[in-house]
Amino acid sequence: MRFETISTGALRRATLVSMMVTLLLALLLIRVLVIQTTDFERYQKKVIDQLTTESVINAKRGNIYDAKGVLLATNITAYRIFISPRSIQKFDTIYGLPPGTTAKNIAQGLSEILGRYGVTYDSVLKQTTYTYYLDRTIARDVDEETTQKVREFIDTNNYHDQIYAEAVSTRYYPQGSLASHLIGFTGSDGKGLYGLEYQYNEQLAGTPGKYITARDSHGNEMPYEYESYIPAKDGYNLTTTIDAYVQSVLEEQLEITLTESGANNRACGIVMDVRTGAIIAMATCPGFDLNDPWNLNEYFQKKLNAAGYAPDSDEYAALMKDLLLENWKNKAITELYMPGSTFKIMTVAMALQERETKLEDRFFCSGSRVVLGRTIHCHKVIGHGSLDLAGALQQSCNVALMTIGARIGTERFYNYVKQFGYLEKTGIDLPGEALGLFYSPASFTELDLAVSSFGQNFKITPLQQICAVAAVANGGHLVTPYVVEKITDNDGNVVFQHDTQIKRQIVNTEVCAVISEILEAGVSGDGGGKNAYVAGYRVAAKTGTSEKTDENKDMRVSSCVAYAPADDPQYAILIMVDEPTIGSSYGSVVAAPYIGNVFREILPYLGVEAVYTEKELANMAVKVPNFVYWSTSLAQKYAESLDIDIEIRGDGDYIVRQTPAAGSVIEQSGGRIILYAGNDVPEKTVKVPDVTGRTAAAANGMIINAGLNIRIEGTRNYLSGTGAVVVSQYPAAGEIVPEGTVVTVTFRYLDETDN
Repeated sequence: MRFETISTGALRRATLVSMMVTLLLALLLIRVLVIQTTDFERYQKKVIDQLTTESVINAKRGNIYDAKGVLLATNITAYRIFISPRSIQKFDTIYGLPPGTTAKNIAQGLSEILGRYGVTYDSVLKQTTYTYYLDRTIARDVDEETTQKVREFIDTNNYHDQIYAEAVSTRYYPQGSLASHLIGFTGSDGKGLYGLEYQYNEQLAGTPGKYITARDSHGNEMPYEYESYIPAKDGYNLTTTIDAYVQSVLEEQLEITLTESGANNRACGIVMDVRTGAIIAMATCPGFDLNDPWNLNEYFQKKLNAAGYAPDSDEYAALMKDLLLENWKNKAITELYMPGSTFKIMTVAMALQERETKLEDRFFCSGSRVVLGRTIHCHKVIGHGSLDLAGALQQSCNVALMTIGARIGTERFYNYVKQFGYLEKTGIDLPGEALGLFYSPASFTELDLAVSSFGQNFKITPLQQICAVAAVANGGHLVTPYVVEKITDNDGNVVFQHDTQIKRQIVNTEVCAVISEILEAGVSGDGGGKNAYVAGYRVAAKTGTSEKTDENKDMRVSSCVAYAPADDPQYAILIMVDEPTIGSSYGSVVAAPYIGNVFREILPYLGVEAVYTEKELANMAVKVPNFVYWSTSLAQKYAESLDIDIEIRGDGDYIVRQTPAAGSVIEQSGGRIILYAGNDVPEKTVKVPDVTGRTAAAANGMIINAGLNIRIEGTRNYLSGTGAVVVSQYPAAGEIVPEGTVVTVTFRYLDETDN
């Protein structure tokens, strides 16, 4: 037998190939080892992801309540309508239909049913082509009635595996626009976007659960033993410090002053418990519908229309976006303004604390003061003459405050500005709080001190100002404002409870008491805050007006801050009106009356008892009783017991009608009720006189002499001061009305003393 010799080259090539194969096998073995050990979990997850479908189970978002349990934000059931593109494709195959037939039918049907949700034929048809997705959403937040129509469409066409309606929870605000800027709202994904919804999103949202379903290679669900369920954990509930009634009163008054003043840049207000820092109400006017936040309110829609852009233009869309963002901003905490004369409270507090002034000090105002070569004028250009400390604050004398500021000096003044919280955020539990703008210590000159002493040339937020004023009201303590009182789970267990946080004491209680007396005397007497007067309550108030020097020199910001009762302060209110354009622009006219109206409504409601002076009791208004069907003798005796003047006309034994009607309110002094005893007694009519612009005495005389009754609204301390005049009346002048009709007149002081 013959053997062939194998060449050395062949052996060499065979050896090389063997080594390469061995190396490749080694590399593969190493890779398998790595996959089985180091990368096992990663690849296992990939396999599981291909075999399973994970559905998120949304947690129920927590509710938001006011301080008394009124529901402010909750959830309602809506529906997500979605399709299965893969099942739609299979439907044609199963029933032998031309490709695309089912997709077109579904697109036509759903677009007709869901048209008001923005669903179109083309949009649905496009979604049916995404067969690599298990489902595609067609519409969200669909109501029950519309969803029922979808169900009927499914039943009629046997589309049970092609179209689905999933019940989902959507956010709902039962009170509409109430406290809109404070509560905020959520996006389509359920996450908070503004206000408390954003600030406490983590606590409200809860933790989503999961429903994991196994599928085979064809995408079909496998038996239930391969399923896994992880339950969702519902969100916590918020109980706020907001009182829905107080909030509604504040919003109503802001709306009135916004309308009457023609403010270009909205208005805002805050009601705060000075003892704890709890925000009882906070509003920016106008508000917006929390259930429809993406549409402009009427106020901003008018601004959009006035721009003159075509609705389909880019300019229109851009401006609408900007106006929406402005519409959502909480003006009370996000925007800055110059406090004007309301800051004079703090300047006087500094000086009293440092003993640089005292009550008996006198100041002479000639109308201006020269500081570092610059003449700075008082708002009263002819000067106030000689004033004591109380008069200087009540009459809001700039010259006197500059004198007081100079005594304090730049270093101490700056330190007090810091102590009162103007150089830091308040720390309120709301998003977007702005930081005030003040001078740096190195650049703060005597000229800056002079202007700052009466609240000009620096900017703060309304919230910073009411916190500083609350510190004077409560005895000198700066407190942290807050909105959420507690957080609870669905079983009522408290997981968070707010405690009052006192940052520091700035001035002593004696200083605070002196300032409260001065401010209250200015309201009940002839000071700049007298339009904030409320009978039965001692109100301490200070008004302010500042120029918008860096934006528009022709525009002003009008404000007033007040607290009550002055002898035991409990609640403070701030109202700020930005750029009033109608009538006076002074805070004493634009803001103070509405603070008085808010106090008049909320103090009795909040349990603060009225204490009337003898003068107030003598001028009390009374509600007219119902005398109809009473005997004339009984009516006479009852009227005498109430100290009400009546006139009985006719010779009948019983009262058949009366003027004014039962329930009407008239002033006791000069008031008269006409009672008719007998059906044949004619009713006399009179012409309503024009009392607009008249003083209290003149208006009262004209109305009473015309045979009518007067009802006074607005300021009621006209007997203590001078200058109150009628700014409106109802019925209007010239109307013919029955004798004895009530003419309601609104008095207001129009003197401007709060620059």
